[in-house]
Amino acid sequence: MSQVTQQETAQDEAVHGGDAVHRVTAGDDGAARGKAFAPEYQGALGSLSVNSSLTDVLARGIEELRAAEEAGEQREAARCGLAVAEAYRRLGRVGEADRAWRASYRAARAAGDVGAMAWALWSGGTLARQRGALRLAYRLLRLAAEAGRAGGDVVVRGYSLAGLAETGRIQGDYEAVGELHEQLLAEARRRGEARHTVWALEGIAQMHRNTGSYDKALALFEEAAETAGRADDRRGRAWALRGIADVVSVRDGDAERALALLAEAEVACREMRLSSALAYNHKMRGNVLYRAGRYEEARENYAQALGEFRAMDEPRGTALSRLGLVKSLARLGQDAARTAAELAELRDTLDRIGLRHARDMVDRAAAELGVGPLPAESGSSGSGGGAGAESGVGTRTGTGMPVVLAEGALR
Repeated sequence: MSQVTQQETAQDEAVHGGDAVHRVTAGDDGAARGKAFAPEYQGALGSLSVNSSLTDVLARGIEELRAAEEAGEQREAARCGLAVAEAYRRLGRVGEADRAWRASYRAARAAGDVGAMAWALWSGGTLARQRGALRLAYRLLRLAAEAGRAGGDVVVRGYSLAGLAETGRIQGDYEAVGELHEQLLAEARRRGEARHTVWALEGIAQMHRNTGSYDKALALFEEAAETAGRADDRRGRAWALRGIADVVSVRDGDAERALALLAEAEVACREMRLSSALAYNHKMRGNVLYRAGRYEEARENYAQALGEFRAMDEPRGTALSRLGLVKSLARLGQDAARTAAELAELRDTLDRIGLRHARDMVDRAAAELGVGPLPAESGSSGSGGGAGAESGVGTRTGTGMPVVLAEGALR
């Protein structure tokens, strides 16, 4: 079972506007209805757009953060630090992102702002998932959801529940998190939150795609792209175009249309400096080219994506790019024994991260390439912990408010 519990996936009062959650953050108002906004940009940075270049967000965020620190304004420092952490994370600068979200948490705690503490924990949990530390991601995102409830911030509560859902989804535990995706989609539509509507549509579409329901997946990805376009959410549209490209490639064998969609998405990724999205775009180009039998081109794209993911310390993308590269090299004549050994190593890596769907992809690749069955597993637990299973953040009994268990862990 996923670490997302029944209590968290039931009709949660926070998702459905219960009395415990009433305050909202910057951007969550009538003016935002139908347009994408970025609630992680707060305080002095509240005017930034969801489409702002990440390098611009980072530069301005650091400037405003220093000003807040010099003025001794802890609450503002926490808000600006959140934007800095998210810019670093999306640029693939994970070490700096890790330091930034922890600093934002400390500033929020010093200010007594539980909502800001929740946002910092959400950022840390999202970073943990990106780095493949899934147990840590679950822990931080649960704490963020609890702090959002305690602080009366419905937006961070919703983002944290969405983070839990996405973590379960990338593990392949669709039964546990499918209902939560649907609930979050309904709530996002009710509140007119275009960005979260796009996220939920894409998540549900991905689950349909991975279980072979290509027609449903395509319809949902296309709805996500259309919704993102109307809302001027270029990031969300780029991810949706990637999903459409995947489906038309695997279902229809239409490599040229898929490549054109990926080229369109790449323009947005480059203009907004979306490093992670760009790397996944390159990996998908490899997938499309591989399916079309263009193995040398596929190899080149997988190698490019692999370098990008390694530079970002992104284990999931690294492993998936390695899988594509191994398959391409096998098609280009690599020794079968070496291919089998590399696939077995990848299977163990994916087990350690906890990616069930991706592990199945390795087994299918071995059968496809005629190198199975693979050697016996090395005994990895497949618990999905990844690196850094402990965060140094805990919960004070009876309050739901996060506290520091090991003070040094947040320095």
